Amino acid sequence: MLTPAANEMLTRVGPGTPMGNLMREYWIPACLSSELKADGEPMRLMLLGEQLVAFRDTNGKIGIMEHRCPHRCASLFFGRNEEGGLRCVYHGWKFDVEGNCVDMPNVPAAQDFKHRIKAKAYKVVERSGFAWTYMGKREQPPELPNIEIMMLPEEERVTRVHMRECNWFQSLEGDIDTSHFGFLHVGGVEMEDVSPNDMNRWAVADRAPDYKATETEWGTMYAAYRPADPGSVYYRFAHFMFPFITLTPNGYFEDQLACTLNVPMDDTHTMTYNLAWKKKTRPLETLKNGDWIPGLQPQVEYLPNTNDWFGRWRLVARRENDYFIDRDMQKNVNYSGIQGIGRQDQAMIECMGEIVDRSLEHLAPSDRMIAITRKRLLEAAQTLMREGKAPATVDDPDIYRRARGGAFIAPDSMDWLDAYADKLKTALSPLGLLQRLPLAAE
Repeated sequence: MLTPAANEMLTRVGPGTPMGNLMREYWIPACLSSELKADGEPMRLMLLGEQLVAFRDTNGKIGIMEHRCPHRCASLFFGRNEEGGLRCVYHGWKFDVEGNCVDMPNVPAAQDFKHRIKAKAYKVVERSGFAWTYMGKREQPPELPNIEIMMLPEEERVTRVHMRECNWFQSLEGDIDTSHFGFLHVGGVEMEDVSPNDMNRWAVADRAPDYKATETEWGTMYAAYRPADPGSVYYRFAHFMFPFITLTPNGYFEDQLACTLNVPMDDTHTMTYNLAWKKKTRPLETLKNGDWIPGLQPQVEYLPNTNDWFGRWRLVARRENDYFIDRDMQKNVNYSGIQGIGRQDQAMIECMGEIVDRSLEHLAPSDRMIAITRKRLLEAAQTLMREGKAPATVDDPDIYRRARGGAFIAPDSMDWLDAYADKLKTALSPLGLLQRLPLAAE
């Protein structure tokens, strides 16, 4: 459990908060590139507790800035996106993507002072289908993270996005909690239901694995492990990577190029992005007869987007309708009565409340990864606050390339970290230009 003070530090991300300051050391995925059209309508954007407006100008460049016009604080969401800038409709002041005031038409030319006016704007770059923004204090921002899945050509990736109505770390904790997989997702499946050629059958053969966990340069990592065939161990590896990235274990390690980004919109709303390589082997989703495991077939439906601060990528299945839980299905078909892995996860993390009170918890050995990740984040935020020192991943984005999630079988005589390092050397990388880095820095 955490004290209320520690929980407050862990969850709050607004300007000036310790965790918010840590987040601002990194580039943040602000939105999908496809959400903004040249000279199209501006978009309200809530990010790290700040009310912003995003737009793409005539030349295709993206601007992300404070939504209040620096003249009289009218919202630039109502602005005209025209001829290389965003014009406030109140008095016509116009701003380019860098926040420079380029026109002040309601002021006589002799009294014009536009060169002294600048809207608060953040640096923006586009990569991997995202508009990334840097909200920190550095004059020269760091490099973007070199995560394999994000460096693939866009046509080789699938990206799914949805908003969660809960705190960012609540969302992230669900990604690094492996023991729930055998219950929430496949609680109604027995080992004999799964193909004997699928090594993931061991995940349902033993729903109470042992765990190893450790801190890493990129954050934290764990392995849940169980006996497999005689002389071998079935491992499921996963990672937390600063500041809000996870690599989950549900896939074959050899080609498990995937990651999840839990981007804080504010303290009680999270935009979750799931990225995966289209060519990766499918994880445990079907029975040996080829049918979907009951309850796992995806059903992702969105409400129509609105212009509200929290109006994008909202799922139809939500807290207000109990995620369409089917009690008859729960008794007779699948364990949870909720359809789809994503919906099942969302129900569990949102039903805790907008920000869970962690002082009420009773953690178990299966929560070891969650405990050390909390510790790692809190220590990183405190170190930045006291010493001005950011985690190593800020200035060395190649560190991320030492991490991969997924499952594999290894000899039971092999140390878990040695098994991981050995598998990492031979894991498939579709990017020939990337040379696999060692587990630890030299």
